[in-house]
Amino acid sequence: MNHSPPARARAARRVISEDHLDLLERLEAGLVRRNPELSALLLSTLARARIVPADRLPDDVVALGRRVTYLDEDTQVNRHMTLVPPAEADIARDHVSVMTPIGIALIGLPVGAKASWKARNNESRRLRLLEVERREDRSR
Repeated sequence: MNHSPPARARAARRVISEDHLDLLERLEAGLVRRNPELSALLLSTLARARIVPADRLPDDVVALGRRVTYLDEDTQVNRHMTLVPPAEADIARDHVSVMTPIGIALIGLPVGAKASWKARNNESRRLRLLEVERREDRSR
């Protein structure tokens, strides 16, 4: 009999694909001079993540190019966005850079996980990931 707690009862472990890891490490190298605090946060996040081949990345995990829905626990409003590399960021299209505090908070999280981040005004924010939409037409 399996006595381990359900997956959602344990702390959510981030999962990142190998190809995204390579890209994120290259982006971090450029970020270290501009924003050392954000760079350190990204490195810490990557160090704790489980790295898998791209074809083994679970469908319910936040990754570049996947549209996500999350509950902003502070405002109780559902929000939608697609996590993208900085060059593709476009807030009018809800394309948010992975190199932002919320992008780093989301990358690799599974549905049901909670995360927190500091907004630009240094205010702490909290979210719960509700849905990840896998886009087959995006390849990274």
